[in-house]
Amino acid sequence: MNGKTIFRTLAAGLVGATALAATAVAQQPAPIKIGVVTPLSGTYTPIGQQVRWGLELAAKQINAAGGIAGRPVSLIFEDEEANPAVAVQKAEKLFQVEKVDFLTGTVNSGSTLAVAQLAERNAKLAATTVSFADSITTDKCSPNMFRVNARAGQQSAALAAWLSKTKPQANVFYLGPDYEMGRSTVAAFKASAEKDGAKSSGEVFAPLDSKDYTQYFGQIRAARPQVLYTSVAGNDTVRLLTQLQDFGLLSTITVVGASGTVTSQNIGAIGAAAEGFATGVGYSPQIDTPENKAFVKAFQDAYKTDPDLYGADSYGLLYAYKAAVEKAGATDTDKVRAALEGLSWQTPQGTKTIRAGDHQAMQPMYVVRITKGKFDIIAQVPADAAIGPDACTRF
Repeated sequence: MNGKTIFRTLAAGLVGATALAATAVAQQPAPIKIGVVTPLSGTYTPIGQQVRWGLELAAKQINAAGGIAGRPVSLIFEDEEANPAVAVQKAEKLFQVEKVDFLTGTVNSGSTLAVAQLAERNAKLAATTVSFADSITTDKCSPNMFRVNARAGQQSAALAAWLSKTKPQANVFYLGPDYEMGRSTVAAFKASAEKDGAKSSGEVFAPLDSKDYTQYFGQIRAARPQVLYTSVAGNDTVRLLTQLQDFGLLSTITVVGASGTVTSQNIGAIGAAAEGFATGVGYSPQIDTPENKAFVKAFQDAYKTDPDLYGADSYGLLYAYKAAVEKAGATDTDKVRAALEGLSWQTPQGTKTIRAGDHQAMQPMYVVRITKGKFDIIAQVPADAAIGPDACTRF
């Protein structure tokens, strides 16, 4: 065989290999792109981390089992900085440039409300696994936004019922972050607590990422509350609870709060100041079911820490989306929306159902109290007793 023959043979082989590779690529199904706009920097970074971990664990498991309708899941992350203006900018990029099929991850309730409007304009669907503000699925509901986590009203119903039994007619003071979520959670718990006999003695709202909460301690002392309710979150909780401890207030009041106030991500930094904190929540690593035990083990193996409610709800969302797409037989917005409405599916928390009228997930609720660094379940409220009425009128 002469040189020219060898060259032609090698060239033919190279062309053939390239053609086979191109054919193989062409035969691979296109991924389903899911955009994730979540805080990867700033005071809510610990929350964004759990969101990321929950989604990544679910995506890994789903892809290992063949994907969604035979298509792999691809997660594309953007940092929202817990800022609604930034969230809209990043979500627009994901919709217009990345052409994502679905969007999730927003933490700040203002971000979720803004992204809901953007999703409508782009004819795409989105879901939150974190935001608490009742308005997201009540008076500001959107046909293109779903919520698979418990809203403020569900958390409050569970916590207020427990408080009325342990501290009947308690005097309660409220301290929340000064934005949509903070004001919504305070209003929701105040309504539930007063309905169950509690008395309100005052409220303050602190800027997000506050460094000094001691400026509010004079008002708290003057009100002489038995209970302090707070809905600060992330690193803000670390500062608030440790400052309360340093100034001796934790010895005279019981601190309760929203479900995201103390989590597995910030409890280590809070330390002993978290002891006795109680909350109404849709998830605890101590839920005693085979499904949750398997989830907790997989999460711990992957990330060397316990999941919290944000990790669990984000994990569960991908399985809801998978079920909806496979039921719809497509990723088309209208078809997936119809499939999500009324959907029941299994999660680490148990069975969840998305109420069709307002896109709010129904789920059992728990009261959890921190004892020696552990989130102990001390009470439970059935899903239908915690959900409240459907107050969405837009669709």
